[in-house]
Amino acid sequence: MSSIADIQDFLVSLAPPDLAENWDNVGLLTGDPAQNVDQVLTCLTLTPDVAEEAISEGVDLIITHHPILFRPVQQITSMSVEGKLLLDLIQAKISVYSPHTSYDSAERGINWQLAKLLGLEEIGILRPVNSPAEQAENEESGAGRFGLLPAELTLAQLNQLIKQALRISSLQFVGDPDLRVERMGIACGAAAEFLNDAHRHDCQVLLTGEARFHACLEARSLGMGLVLPGHYATERPAMEKMAELLQIQFPKLKVWASQNETDPLQWDCDGE
Repeated sequence: MSSIADIQDFLVSLAPPDLAENWDNVGLLTGDPAQNVDQVLTCLTLTPDVAEEAISEGVDLIITHHPILFRPVQQITSMSVEGKLLLDLIQAKISVYSPHTSYDSAERGINWQLAKLLGLEEIGILRPVNSPAEQAENEESGAGRFGLLPAELTLAQLNQLIKQALRISSLQFVGDPDLRVERMGIACGAAAEFLNDAHRHDCQVLLTGEARFHACLEARSLGMGLVLPGHYATERPAMEKMAELLQIQFPKLKVWASQNETDPLQWDCDGE
């Protein structure tokens, strides 16, 4: 039988914690590493709906991309949503692990998965990790990805490709629909701060989940496209992939991506 420690070892190899941003909170957040595991659930965000699913199904471990206990807390009580959620999970003996930005930046992490999904070639790293010992760029790991499209597309055509790949019906974008795109950058979630990195790598477009208004203005001033399919759309598929990888690695476990989790954002489109 597998333990939480066994699964943690696999997750550390998949998404090394030293790749996480220094402001992040990754790793085993609640639980006993020695606890045996029969069922594992993955999700993008640990919400009350997801917790309810985990408790009702008898899950032993939740792997959530977005961490709980993200900021220091002084109280854990049922008076807050997060406090009640944590108390319910602890009472049910459900542990919680978060890979977050270490999974974003890993060699085969979220940004690499998005790049492969869109068929990018000659994939590189927007912001490579520096080796403390040698101050040399690590060619395999780092934040963000960029690469060449198999064939030049207009921004409008690229938008259609992205919608099809991510199985969404709409997205937001900045830029001229006729902009010619050969090279694009990718930074999942809310990562418009990678605009200048993408520009430095001669990308015509940056794909990220969401962006602030001033980042959109910055993209326009740089003459770049900025494609925003949504935070959920850029990261949830990778948590489904993680469930598949865990099931392969631990075939005796039951592993699945949350069925209760949905994107909280909806679009009111005319005619629909």
